[in-house]
This record gives sequence, C-alpha cells and structure tokens, in this order.
Amino acid sequence: MMMMMVVVFQESVVISIPLTVLIISAVLLAFIIFHNKLPPPPTTTTTHSPPDDRQVSFYSHSSSTGEFDRLPVDVFIHILKFLGPKDAARLAAVCKSWKYIISDDRLWIYFLQNHKEPWDSIFFAETHLRAGYRLQRFYSEPPQLSFKQIYGQRVQVPGAVIIDGGSGYCKFGWSKYASPSGRSATFMEFGNIESPMYSRLPHFYATIFSRMQVKPSAQPVVVSVPLCHYDDTESARASRRQLKEAICSTLFDLNVPAVCAINQATLALYAARRSSGIAVNIGFHATSVVPILRGKVMRNVGVEVMEMGGLKLTGYLKELMQQNNINCDSLYTVRTLKENLCYVALDYKEELSKDTMASCRIGGEIRHTLRKERFQTGEALFQPRLAGENTIGLHQAVALCMERAHAAYLTDDDAWFKTIVLTGGSACFPGLAERLEKELFKLVPSLSNGIRVLPPPYGADSAWYGARLVSNISTFPGSWCKNKLQSRRKTRGNLFW
Repeated sequence: MMMMMVVVFQESVVISIPLTVLIISAVLLAFIIFHNKLPPPPTTTTTHSPPDDRQVSFYSHSSSTGEFDRLPVDVFIHILKFLGPKDAARLAAVCKSWKYIISDDRLWIYFLQNHKEPWDSIFFAETHLRAGYRLQRFYSEPPQLSFKQIYGQRVQVPGAVIIDGGSGYCKFGWSKYASPSGRSATFMEFGNIESPMYSRLPHFYATIFSRMQVKPSAQPVVVSVPLCHYDDTESARASRRQLKEAICSTLFDLNVPAVCAINQATLALYAARRSSGIAVNIGFHATSVVPILRGKVMRNVGVEVMEMGGLKLTGYLKELMQQNNINCDSLYTVRTLKENLCYVALDYKEELSKDTMASCRIGGEIRHTLRKERFQTGEALFQPRLAGENTIGLHQAVALCMERAHAAYLTDDDAWFKTIVLTGGSACFPGLAERLEKELFKLVPSLSNGIRVLPPPYGADSAWYGARLVSNISTFPGSWCKNKLQSRRKTRGNLFW
C-alpha cells in the first residue's frame, strides 16, 4: 500500500500526496540545486503564456510551493509521467502553476499513448467518431475537448461485450481486452443467422453469454450486423430493418441494458482508421463491395456482390488438390492449407512458369505439399470462371463501385472512395492488396490518382476490432447505444449504422 503524506502549502492549500512523489521531487531538486543549475528566483511572477523553452523554470501564479516552484518544466513533466495519470491529476490541486502544467495536452497524449490501444486508433476515434450515430444524418465536427478531459472520460467508459457474428464464424469478447476471448463456427452450431429464421438468435446470443460467463444485464453490448439484403429497394430495406429489430429485441429480452448495432463493413473501415472508403468484405458465402461515406453505407451508389466467398475458395482448392492427386478428405485441413500456403500472384501468367512448391504440416497429420494450387485458389477472385462461377471479378466489382461513387458526386471530396479496405478471412491472402491495386490502375485510369488498397488491419477479426474501438470512445455508450425505451419508440433504426 502506497504511503501518503499531507502537505500544507501557503494560502492553506492542503493536498494528500503519495510519499513517492515527494521523495522523487526532493531528490531531483537537491541534485539540481547542488549543481547550481537553477537561476536565481525572479522578483516578479511569470505570465500565463506557455513556456517557449521546456528548460525554463515556472513559478506559481497565486501561491507558492517553495523550492518546487523552481523545478525546470521538463523535469516536472518527467516526474508526472513516472507517477501516472491519477497522481498527476491530484497534483493539479496544489497551485495554479502546477494545474497549468498538468493540463498540458502533451502529458495526456503520453498517458493515452501508453494504453493498450494504439495511439493512432485513439486519436482517430476521438476526432472522428465522438458524435456517435448522429454522423448518419449530417456531418458535424466532434466536440472539442482537451486530452486530459478525453482521458478522464475514457477511463470511466464501462466495459462492453462485443459480438461479431457472421454466416461463417463468430468472434466475441470484452472491449477492455486486446483481442477476442472466444470464437465459434456459426454455420456449424447455429446455421445461417442471416436468414429470415430469426428464431435461432436467442440460442445464439444466450450461448455467447454463457461461454463468456457473464450476465447479459451487467453491461452494454456492441454487435455487428451481418452484411445481407444489399439492395436499395423497399423490400431490402424492410429486411434489414427486420434483422436489426430482431437482434435488438432478442438482446433486450435477455435484459441487456443497451445495444449498439453497426454493420460489419463500417466496423472494418473503422478498424483501418477510416470513416469513408470502400470496404471489400470476402465473407463466408459471398464477397461484398460496400461504399461508405462518413460511416453510412451508400446503398444509392450500389453495393456490389460476388457469389464467391471463403467457403467456395476452400472448395475450389480441394478440387485443385484432387485434380493433382493430392488426397485430403478433411475440409478443415484444406481450409488450414488455404490460410497458410495460398497467396495471390501479381501476374498470374508469369507465376505459372515459376516453381512455387511449399509444404505445411497440420497437427499430427502427414505433410501436405502444394504447388500451383497456392496461387490458383486466390486467382478465382479475379477470374471466377476458373472455379465455375459466372460472375464478375473482384477488381471489376470495385471499379464499378468507384465509377458509380464518382458519378453520384456526394461530396466535394472526390477521393473518399479511393481508399479500399479489405476485410474477411480470405482477404488475408498475401499479395491480394497489391494485385487489386494494380488491376484498378488499369481498369479506371481516370480515377487512379490516389487509389490505396489496404490489407485487413486485424486479419479476419477486423470488424471485432472496429467494434472495440467504438466501445472505448469517451462518449460511449451515450452517443452510440439504444436502450429498451428507445427501442419501444419505433425509431425505425436511425440509431443503428
């Protein structure tokens, strides 16, 4: 237990300070005085303007703390960094000089940078997403707060349960943890939860809570909404609304206090620290190309869908292996080989002439060796006919989406659709981002300036990490969640993304 000491300064300022603070400060002060590093005390106090040089001394504006007033700013800042945010906040009550220095954004940026979450993700969230769901309706600058205030609000944000469920796999865990705590094969355990048979949802969510060993009533829930019912027709809008209401109703029936539901494409974009762009989700059954502007799916631009997903790619690899007399009956083994050995060639024809042999041992089984199958599998994304699918290629779907977004002229910023973020398990193929970027430069040369294709920022878990980013924003859950009372008001889902 840390020892505390009550210190009384002039003007009856009383504060309880950990003994460690005083010891460190005294040692540093004695060292500086001994080496005669401090200038003589000035006859007048300094102004409220920030110091131009971090080495200058600062002095009390209205109260004195004796020799502590003469500590150089950078020494004082290092002491505060060592003590941490709690004790630094306590010391702000000593005098106005200390309060002024302790309010410096640089100090609190340092504390935020030392959190488990990457600093650039925190900065993106607090500067782009603080306004929450209101960004759906119109764009407005987020409220301006100091980083000290942002830090204070973030530490008070309650922990949330995050559930990212799709037609293939589900990831779940706590918002305060660095990664999902569990996974399950949705298609094997629960069937297709995206289908109209929403009777599966209660069992699905109850099972997740049971595996996490938490009570549903104890914390808010952030849930990803699967990408389905893609069109901008009235029937598709009704189906999406029905799915969201079914998710909401199921969770509230389990006594969840608040729900935040955001579609998977938007969450994957957030994980890449973007609020606008095109999300390319290579899902379990299909691949979707989704234009998103400031967090809202632009269905009027058009969502492109290819009937080519991870399951089809796994099946195609198995066919290729059988054609080359590579025996493997287990679909799990084939999928693991796909994840560990397959890649996308930058030039398919040139790759055919190369020796691309590679091996992989799975568990205690025999070693499996693949050759051309390694890049032929991923090539089906660009040439679906190779796998027997009569659909356009991935590059053509993205180019079509870009051209429609350009023609729609939704904003003065004509570059918002030139950032393409890949997401989904099969989007993790090495070389996929580079190949797609190369093909887009050839297909849409007039729009090629500024095109960037980003690989999945967190692999197959990008949507989960996007939800984690949202659930730790300083305005969560107030600006993001929908409670049971709001649900009863039939807001037609305008609190959902």
